Amino acid sequence: MSTYEAITGVNGDDDTSALGLYIWNAQISGAFLAPLHICEVVIRNAISDALAWKYGANWPWSSAFEMSLPSPPVGYNARRDLFDARQKAPVVGQTGKVIAELKFVFWQRMFTSRHDQRLWSHKLTTVLPHLDLTQPYQQLRKNLYDDLEALRVLRNRIAHHEPILSRNLQADFSRITQVIGCRSGETANWMLRYQQVTQLLRDRPTT
Repeated sequence: MSTYEAITGVNGDDDTSALGLYIWNAQISGAFLAPLHICEVVIRNAISDALAWKYGANWPWSSAFEMSLPSPPVGYNARRDLFDARQKAPVVGQTGKVIAELKFVFWQRMFTSRHDQRLWSHKLTTVLPHLDLTQPYQQLRKNLYDDLEALRVLRNRIAHHEPILSRNLQADFSRITQVIGCRSGETANWMLRYQQVTQLLRDRPTT
């Protein structure tokens, strides 16, 4: 509770403001999960469409795609992640199951420059048609990478029950909405109708 006590300046055991802020942090963390869920599904489906154009509908089993992925000896290994996901979908053609098994970081790392010539110079604005077409595709791709990095950190903090109240949560929510909207404005509006983040942001306890 020390984080919340420091923020609220709690004074004595009778002061419940720190506990109130703790509960609010738990509530807002839960509220973010549905928009993050929709964002991940939308972005991985967009990337899958681009991969299917390049490597075919069974792209997870394409040796050319596999070899295009980095495989460092330490740190995150996208090629190993793909291999592990395929092990859970042993029948070739179960692309949807592989997609569901791949980590969020796998999809984020697809927006690195190593895939520019294979994918994004041709398909970035096709699979994400509402991007700002006045910008070069390399900048758009980098922006997506940066947005997904911020959202990945947010999701990890939520998953580990860490405080998120020190973040600019309104900016985080706007980022989620914008990423979804790059693929489909209709989906972004649908998410906005059912989300609870904005109300909880208005209801944040005063400190």
